Amino acid sequence: MEKKAAEFKSCLKPAPDVLISCRDKEGKNNALAVEYACNCSFDPPMVMVGIVPSRYSYHMIKETGVFVVNLVPEELREQYAYLGSRSGRDEDKLAKLGMNVGDGTKVNAPLLLDCPVNIECTIVDSIKTGSHEMFVGKVEYVHANEDIVDEKGNVDYSKIDLLKFR
Repeated sequence: MEKKAAEFKSCLKPAPDVLISCRDKEGKNNALAVEYACNCSFDPPMVMVGIVPSRYSYHMIKETGVFVVNLVPEELREQYAYLGSRSGRDEDKLAKLGMNVGDGTKVNAPLLLDCPVNIECTIVDSIKTGSHEMFVGKVEYVHANEDIVDEKGNVDYSKIDLLKFR
């Protein structure tokens, strides 16, 4: 069956449901739901996230050059939906939701401690692709809950009930 390309918003599915957290230069934290996210290098490890320039977090990330990718478990479905549908311009979304926030080890950005994996990243490049700017982040540090790390120190993703929002 043939379909027109215009009928597809995104043709690579499933996409990971992740929350990107960031902090502005004044110390204000924010997080947003991001649909465009992927690995883009294994040596050195890098990830890429796409953010629309009109989003509040976009300018925080652009000015600080860092962000954290937080993998979202199914039990945070409501928080994910809230963070993806409200703007940090209007309220402190993380405080309103009562989310546990910590500080990054290598980057000045918040970790969403309710998420089982937090990936600290420093921007090494970006490209504007139309609706989004794709930020390439070098992985600086990975935090993972102890109960999902195997004996070799690797994250066992089968132990996480990752959110499948869409």
